Amino acid sequence: MRADGSVQTRMTHDDEWNIWFPHISPDREKVAMLAYRKGDVKPSEHLPHRYVELRLMDSDGGNMRAVVSLFGGQGTMNVNSWSPDSKKFAYVRYRIRGEEV
Repeated sequence: MRADGSVQTRMTHDDEWNIWFPHISPDREKVAMLAYRKGDVKPSEHLPHRYVELRLMDSDGGNMRAVVSLFGGQGTMNVNSWSPDSKKFAYVRYRIRGEEV
């Protein structure tokens, strides 16, 4: 995409998952994002306590893959969490006390 917003290219598309919170690595080689199963979360919602996948893809839009499946949601990876050298990223994973997850 150009700085003025023209020439946009859609990088993510999945018929079964909604892709949220894309974060590009400092070296601009990878993008980390969350994927929610369609139907679990409406696009207008921002909810915690959902099964999500943390996905990684090349910055050209290719090679998207799930890195980990987890129970999370709001707060799991809302801010850019890449290490300065682009080799690691952080996320939050949790359990709700007394519930099977």
